[in-house]
Amino acid sequence: MLFVATYKNCSFGSSFSRPAPALAPPLLVFRPLAQSLLYALRQRNERLNRHRQLQMMHWHIVCDFDGTITKTDVIDSILERFADPSWEAIEEEWLSGQIGSRECLSRQLALVKAYPAQLLEHFDSVKIDPAFPAFVDLVMGRGATLDIVSDGLEQGIARILSRNDGPLLPIIANGLRQVDHDSWRIVFPYASDACRAASGNCKCKSTPQGKRVLVIGDGKSDMCVASTADFVFAKNSLADHCERNGIPYARFDSFAELPALLALLPQSSTPAVSRLPLEQQELFHHV
Repeated sequence: MLFVATYKNCSFGSSFSRPAPALAPPLLVFRPLAQSLLYALRQRNERLNRHRQLQMMHWHIVCDFDGTITKTDVIDSILERFADPSWEAIEEEWLSGQIGSRECLSRQLALVKAYPAQLLEHFDSVKIDPAFPAFVDLVMGRGATLDIVSDGLEQGIARILSRNDGPLLPIIANGLRQVDHDSWRIVFPYASDACRAASGNCKCKSTPQGKRVLVIGDGKSDMCVASTADFVFAKNSLADHCERNGIPYARFDSFAELPALLALLPQSSTPAVSRLPLEQQELFHHV
């Protein structure tokens, strides 16, 4: 913008005009300052992001599925719908410690009569905790690793997660095999002969050496691995087990509570629990 100033000649009584000095546009004055502030803000955010990633880079999370990510136990719901009622007596043998989960599941799944389409329809009816995907994004964004480790069925877990827009995660679980058009058997690729509890999936095998371990679970199948963990987020009977046995834990009902509970995790990068070699670990913790 051009400003015009009028000057009066005092000697001759005449007036003339000359351009006034141009004012610098405000943007030219403040642009360097704004750029410096934006650069400082970006640097601060990058430092914060690096700090968040370092917060959990030494942690591995072992997360149960049935009753933890889902509200219901998927295998129990299959048995209730498709199996002979005698499955309940087998369940009592397992709960009382007379048999391990490997024998329990083998005998129970042999009682199921369902066509593949019926099982798929049943899997599609199962819902997950709606806060689970956001929790996974949070901890993995901070550098943690997370596996779903379940004594349930790998095919069912994968189907349920995909139908609920769940995250793509490693799944360590048992497998379901079709015997004929409506009969099934269960296989145990992660069982261990050293597991004195005779679990279908020995969850102790899933814990890596050299990392801190956070267990998230709800029941009996999580109790052995919880005893070797650095911390436990627990529901239901697993929380009671941790309380009775002095295992460091926090009780929760929904994954929506867990971001705040992460502040309770030990900050050191060194595992608090000294882990034995795998074979000795399985024997020791299943006595």
